Amino acid sequence: MVVKRQELPRDALGLGLRIPHYGYLFEHWPELGYFEIISENFLGDALPPRRHLDLVRERYPIVLHGVGLNLLGHAQLDSAYLDKLCWLAEYVNAPFVTDHLCWTGAHGISHHDLLPTPYTADLVGMAAERAAFVQRQLGRPFGLENLSSYVEFDSSTLTEWEFYGAVVRDSGCWSMLDVNNIYVSSQNHDFSPEAYLNAIDFSRVLQVHVAGHSRESNGIIIDTHDHPVADAVWRLYAEAWRQGGPFPTLLEWDDHIPPMPEVLSELAKAARIRA
Repeated sequence: MVVKRQELPRDALGLGLRIPHYGYLFEHWPELGYFEIISENFLGDALPPRRHLDLVRERYPIVLHGVGLNLLGHAQLDSAYLDKLCWLAEYVNAPFVTDHLCWTGAHGISHHDLLPTPYTADLVGMAAERAAFVQRQLGRPFGLENLSSYVEFDSSTLTEWEFYGAVVRDSGCWSMLDVNNIYVSSQNHDFSPEAYLNAIDFSRVLQVHVAGHSRESNGIIIDTHDHPVADAVWRLYAEAWRQGGPFPTLLEWDDHIPPMPEVLSELAKAARIRA
């Protein structure tokens, strides 16, 4: 039997699935459009994660969001990892899969961080070719997330949004647009976040992320996902919706995680802003 892949409503509201919320979730089953899981948390054979995932996928659509693909790493893509990712996408019948336009390791060592590259035309081709390969293997839309960044490279010849847009276009893949990351990078590198948004092809946007951030004592903003969404980010989200909505919207909260009702209340701001 062929199972038809799920599709998310374009105005769906979702949350990242996090362990501290399991108790409330499994008791109350709140009304929610979908959940996003961190792919790497469910690629293994451990039974407790699988049991929890089974409970969730019976009631909600699930999309996959990875942090370990290492798309822009110098080594070949990890075929064993990609096989597991394809299996997981089929297992939850994911409407789409996303990961980051970055590198995460080198010389066999994972840095457990999302690291930027210079933005150059020659790297566009390499990134696009690898992203297109991943999408073919998955057999479903594959979305690339823009980074929050804290350094710039003298060798860059393109703006971040020119590089990002070119990879999405040339690969035939999709955009997983994080408006908090746009804001963080714009403040760290002194560019207009509106100029970034204006360059986005919203017909290729699978999903939009919002999240909180923190400001360090030296003025640098860090994408910590441990605060409510800043007002400036909500304003940027409103502009994105005006330009390109509707699109599924997901709230990430990964540290200092409050009770689920508080996170749901934060997510509800997106619906009010859109209205």
